Amino acid sequence: MADEGTITPEIRISQLEDSLATETERLQKLFAAYEAQEKDLLDVRAENEVLEKEIIEREIEKEAQESLIAEKDFRIRDLEMKATKADKRVEHLEPELEKMEEKYSREKDRLGKIFNIATELDDDLKLAVTEMKARDDW
Repeated sequence: MADEGTITPEIRISQLEDSLATETERLQKLFAAYEAQEKDLLDVRAENEVLEKEIIEREIEKEAQESLIAEKDFRIRDLEMKATKADKRVEHLEPELEKMEEKYSREKDRLGKIFNIATELDDDLKLAVTEMKARDDW
């Protein structure tokens, strides 16, 4: 109690004012730190929104690419199936082709012989006509 009695109201007011100034300064620093944290939080949220939009865009792009790949895979399988069918058809038709080529070769030879005979007959006819004309003119 003796200390209380020695502290005058002016000293007490001065101590309280100093304490108030110190606490006010601490509070201002704390508020500045709060504002900085709030700004950082807003920046992080904005960045998060941008990143989420990028993720959505990339997911859409990925799905589009997967769709294209699936379509191309389907077309490749379809083309492979057609190629396999064509190969089987060729295998099946090759013996027939060989037979047809052989028949064609025989017919070509035969037609060549017929053409030669026809040419000879035509030449003989021309000769006979010439001889008959010469005989008639005689």
